[in-house]
Amino acid sequence: MTHEHAEHHWCLVVRSWRARLRSAVPPDPPAGAHRDHLIICGEDALAARVAEELTSRYGEPVTVLLRSRETDHGPRIARLPRVRVIERAELDEDAFTAAQVQTARALALLRQDDLGNFHAALRAQELNPDLRLVVAIFNTGLGERMRTFFRDCAVLSSSAMAAPSFVAAALGEPAPSHVRVAGRTLYVARGGSVPPRHVVCGLATAGDPLSPGLLPATAQHADLVLALADGAPRDPLARARRRPVRAVIMTLRRLLWNKFGFAFLALTGLLAAGFVLLITSGRDHSLGNSLYLTFMDAAGAANPTAPADPAQKVGQILLTFAGLAFIPVVTAAVVSARLTGSLQAADRPVADHVIVAGLGNVGARIVGQLHDLGVGVVCVDKSENAAGIGLARRLGLRVVIGETHREETLRAAGIGTCQAVVSVTNSDTVNLETALHARALASEPRIVLRLGDDDLAERVQRNVTNTISRSVSYLAAPAFAAAMLEHQVLRTIPVGRHVLLIADIRVGAGSDLDGRPVADVHQAGQVQMIAHRRPGADQIDWSPSSRLVLSPQDEIYVLATRAGLSRIIARGQMDGE
Repeated sequence: MTHEHAEHHWCLVVRSWRARLRSAVPPDPPAGAHRDHLIICGEDALAARVAEELTSRYGEPVTVLLRSRETDHGPRIARLPRVRVIERAELDEDAFTAAQVQTARALALLRQDDLGNFHAALRAQELNPDLRLVVAIFNTGLGERMRTFFRDCAVLSSSAMAAPSFVAAALGEPAPSHVRVAGRTLYVARGGSVPPRHVVCGLATAGDPLSPGLLPATAQHADLVLALADGAPRDPLARARRRPVRAVIMTLRRLLWNKFGFAFLALTGLLAAGFVLLITSGRDHSLGNSLYLTFMDAAGAANPTAPADPAQKVGQILLTFAGLAFIPVVTAAVVSARLTGSLQAADRPVADHVIVAGLGNVGARIVGQLHDLGVGVVCVDKSENAAGIGLARRLGLRVVIGETHREETLRAAGIGTCQAVVSVTNSDTVNLETALHARALASEPRIVLRLGDDDLAERVQRNVTNTISRSVSYLAAPAFAAAMLEHQVLRTIPVGRHVLLIADIRVGAGSDLDGRPVADVHQAGQVQMIAHRRPGADQIDWSPSSRLVLSPQDEIYVLATRAGLSRIIARGQMDGE
């Protein structure tokens, strides 16, 4: 189907459902319906994590619509307490009626199909116009346009949430460096590198990299802090800039380390030999005259003289014939060093780059962010049709097609000279094999791999040197769960394998936070309040006094762990809410 036909089909679908929504009358809920419950559609790791967050962290009843409880993460979901499992192949009206969507508070659509999720959201809204929708999306541009069709909808991308953490790990940074919240830019910096007046709060203290001390009581002793940007140029967690001399050496290597470069060096040697013969063969050739004759002869303007000294004759012969080939070889060397494609890119050496294995949704975002940061990238995937192949080609990056865990594939990608290997395929087995083969071939590069099994990830990280593991579902699930509860998680900040969340919470009248000072919100290791806004106020106070008393409808911005966020949400809710 062409792009124009796809757009036409999309428009017809939208028009049809708009007409149906205008005339739809929601049916009465069935007898004995589950009221005020939450529905999750999906059976992958993200669906399992979100269900676990909602039941264990927030104590919410959850219904999960999945294709089969026997496949994918179905068995894990079925074992969760407070979870009702309904098996349906399609998310049609019958499936939503069985899940009692008419009385549900929120619905999360987590299947990996943007158009399918949009179609299901339209069906669900027809059955329950007051339903809150949380939709997983890969195409973020499409997601923003989708939101306009629904009264209450949050559109989130798990790959977009997780990619910065993989990028930071590949570059040796402890956390992604910048976040944007409520119109201001906050950045993660190392303790002591930021003026105290710019520090919002401490993020973590050093220790076990698998279990850092999160949200310490005071920022003075924190190894990582969250600071407020003031417009001064900085890149607090960036690696040291390359030295100019090293940059020149790398440029020369790209120019010369190929067959044209070798020819160039050989011809340069002949020109040098001819110059030496000219300057040493007679007193009538000064340094200036020798240089003049060298360049003229090399350009093909030889002027042979019969009485010349034999050494001069040999010199002029070398210069003339070397000059005939010199200019074409220089041109070929420069062009081959700059072009990407099949002519020379496959043989051109690379160094200090990052190998990204697996060009799915997550891999494509990692490649794009690394390229934007000016880091060299080599892309590896077993399929020419992977989602990120087109992006890699457009960016002019080297692409190696092959099994990511095979030795020949890793060598072709430059495993011996890279700074990091990032393996983010959809298979834990392939990612682990890639990591072990990469470590056997090279001991220096950082290895970052995507693993969904927490126990395996922890053991790999402890036993395989310089290896870091990340889980996409673990990083994204807290934001999806909070969005279903209508609490806006603005950003996530991964620290190691842990995740901190920046959330926007409104103080309810009669809640535990109503009438409390800001100091009572802070809980070391759990919650830090970072900003405050009064109802109707335009400005946000980024340094609220600890004695400030909270009032109903006050808006507070908190940085919290997953457990801390569930507690602060409960404290901010009105009695009986």
